[in-house]
Amino acid sequence: EDLRRQWSSPETRRALLATLAKEGYGIEELTELQKVIGAEESDLLDVLEYLYSSFSKKPITREKRVALAQHEIFNRLDDKQKEFLEFVLSKYVENGVEELDDRRITALLKIRYNEVGDAIEIIGSVNKIRNTFIESQKYLYAVAK
Repeated sequence: EDLRRQWSSPETRRALLATLAKEGYGIEELTELQKVIGAEESDLLDVLEYLYSSFSKKPITREKRVALAQHEIFNRLDDKQKEFLEFVLSKYVENGVEELDDRRITALLKIRYNEVGDAIEIIGSVNKIRNTFIESQKYLYAVAK
């Protein structure tokens, strides 16, 4: 439960990954482990949970994780916020958890809307966009399989 709580916030996830890297389990090692267990389409959280459970809690795909959490994520959002998060979640499914780092918000906005100013006009303030981005992850990682 603590792992899931830490993973659901970009800031604490980054700190956890830094701690794991210091112990010799950086992103490269975790990605290699992901391949070894055949979970390339899963979140690294699922890989860690699989190890912690002594191989009994099978990883789910990122696509399934999004599908399971979608209702909770989108339930509180307006159409413009939903549109942005659908884009973010598609990038997450395609590329992995790195897309959910809050330091990627600007890049994601530029990819989706060309300019951050355009995104602000469509979605709302920088704080609103950031909060939507971060809050959605709590629901994404609350998914119990």
